[in-house]
Amino acid sequence: MTDQDPAPTPHRRISTKEAAELLGVKPETVYAYVSRGQLGSRRGQGGRGSTFDAKEVEALARRHSRERQPARSRGELSVRTHITLIDGDRYYFRGVDAVELATRHSYEEVAEWLWTGDLRPGARFSAPEAATAVARRAVRALPSTSGPTDRLRVAAVAAAAADPLRFDLSQQAVLGTARTLVPTLVAALPPVAQGHRDEGSSLARGLWARLTGRPVDETALRVLDTALALLVDHDLAVSTLAVRLAASARAHVYAALSAGLGVLEGPLHGAASGLAHRMLLEVLDQGSAAPVVAEELRAGRAVPGLGHRLYPGEDPRARALFALLADVPGAAPALAAARDVVATAARHTPLHANADLALAVLTVSTGMPAGAGETIFAVARSAGWIAHALEEYAETPLRMRPSGLYTGPRPPQPLPAPADAAHPEA
Repeated sequence: MTDQDPAPTPHRRISTKEAAELLGVKPETVYAYVSRGQLGSRRGQGGRGSTFDAKEVEALARRHSRERQPARSRGELSVRTHITLIDGDRYYFRGVDAVELATRHSYEEVAEWLWTGDLRPGARFSAPEAATAVARRAVRALPSTSGPTDRLRVAAVAAAAADPLRFDLSQQAVLGTARTLVPTLVAALPPVAQGHRDEGSSLARGLWARLTGRPVDETALRVLDTALALLVDHDLAVSTLAVRLAASARAHVYAALSAGLGVLEGPLHGAASGLAHRMLLEVLDQGSAAPVVAEELRAGRAVPGLGHRLYPGEDPRARALFALLADVPGAAPALAAARDVVATAARHTPLHANADLALAVLTVSTGMPAGAGETIFAVARSAGWIAHALEEYAETPLRMRPSGLYTGPRPPQPLPAPADAAHPEA
């Protein structure tokens, strides 16, 4: 402190009654805050009553006020984006109806629209041989217990290691990576159909051979391609937010995509279609949805494939896929089972089918395994994640750094005693 610095002004101290009024609680609650370490206190002059630092009480009052407010009113995290808008029972990619776009254009064309705002008719992606070879070796090394997202995540990491220019985050460099990374993920997966060749094929055709050993059915292949395009993005899903956080820290696009894959694996996100797949198989086996739905409800579980927090009515993605599935040879039994599930569950709660149930109909009717829906979802969403990474690279770095709302004991606290001292042997 220099000679010119003024002496610090001591904080104003207030009584228990004043503290209680500021906090909007009873005086005994103020002492409860003290016992929990949330407030400090001193004995008043003459040893009568307690006094409190006014600034500390005001800070606690503000903290409690924030905690009592609903999330949206206190500024729920929102992120600027021009990629996807969800409005009522419809959603849009860059202002264009997403269902119309996905049913008229290929997955690659829709991905280009998200990335650049340009529609490139006939767009095709190709996987570099070197990156594909590295990714395939890495995937083959995984144990048999690995799941679909495990394989895609390892493929992304391996492809990154094979790309020495991955740290170039310029728009053109990331776009170049995007057009090779998504097909590399698909090419790294082991084909079910032996002798399959990818040269010049669409991404959906390459993925088909990695999900089922059945010959390609062109009608079902169109449903798969449309599903990829419909699922490419869906605003700020939790996996998309993870991607944007990684991109905000300037992680390269492979790492950002890996962040999304890590979040996707949860049963409430990408793996949900597998639950719906197994449920449909059980309905088909039992001949009725009633006992299957009853068992789900008895166990306290939500019925897979029903309801979506963003749509009060039917998920538009499900509606579009069900319409296409009606023309797929052999899909009628799975479609009937799905309708039976919806009708049966409606007696308990009126929920509509979502995209997971539609994916389950596709995977069941084409002989795909239960995890196929998760693979479709992950591959589809990869292009959307890259679109969000591109957006985030153009923003201020680390802009999504929230502040923690500390609710622990007020410092300073004494150092904890060692465990053996705190719990001596008897």
